[in-house]
Amino acid sequence: MTTLVLGPSLGTTPATCWGPTAELLHEDVDVVAWELPTGPDPVTVEDLATRLLERVDGPFLYAGDSVGGQVGLQLCLDAPDRVLGAVLCCTAARIGTEESWAERIAQVRVSGTASLVTATAARWFGPGFLEREPERASALLHTLRESDDEGYVAVCGALAAYDVRERLGEIAVPVVAVAGEHDPTCPPEAVRAIADGVQRGRLVVLDGVGHQAPAEAPEAVAALIRELAQEVGA
Repeated sequence: MTTLVLGPSLGTTPATCWGPTAELLHEDVDVVAWELPTGPDPVTVEDLATRLLERVDGPFLYAGDSVGGQVGLQLCLDAPDRVLGAVLCCTAARIGTEESWAERIAQVRVSGTASLVTATAARWFGPGFLEREPERASALLHTLRESDDEGYVAVCGALAAYDVRERLGEIAVPVVAVAGEHDPTCPPEAVRAIADGVQRGRLVVLDGVGHQAPAEAPEAVAALIRELAQEVGA
C-alpha cells in the first residue's frame, strides 16, 4: 500500500488538521503524519523536510496544509526521487512577511497562543463553517490555544525565513495546489503561483473554504489525493 505523509498547519496537530480527510483515505493508503516541533530550538522548513525524509522509508505521496505545504515544496526540491506527487493546500512559496511574523512572535511571547484564537477563527475558516461544524472548528481552535508557545514561535521563525518563489521551476514532481476561496493568509492567487510555477502543477480552488481545507472540505481534498495517486500509479 502506498504511503501518504501528512503535514499540519501552524497551531494544529495532524489529527485536528487532517483527521477528517485521513479517515476517508485509510483504506486507500498507509497514512503517516508528522508533528510540529515543540521547545525553543530554532527550526527551518528545510530542517522539517530533512527530519521527515529520515523518518519515512521509500517513495511516498505527500499532502500538507500551510507550513505543512511548504515542507511539501521543500521535499519536492530535495527529494524528487522520493516524492511521488504532492497535494499542497492553503500554502505559498512565501507566506507573509518578516515583519508580520515578527509581530506574531512578539504577541505569543507576551500573551501566549491563547491570545490568537479570536483573530485566527476569522482567518482559518470559510463563512458558516463554525456553525456547520462546531466540534471540528472547536477542536482546531483548542489545539491552537494549547499549543506550545516556544514551538509555535520557532515555526513562525521558519515561516518568516522561507521563500522558494525563485525555485518553483525546479519542481518536476506532480503538484496539485489547493486554495480556499476565502483564505486571507494564502489567497488563491498565491496558491496559483505554485501551480503555474512548477513544471507539472494544477490549481484547484475550493468554494466556501478558508485556510483549513483538509478539515473544512475533507471529501474534496481526499478526492484530489486519490486522483493524484491514480495519476502517478501509486
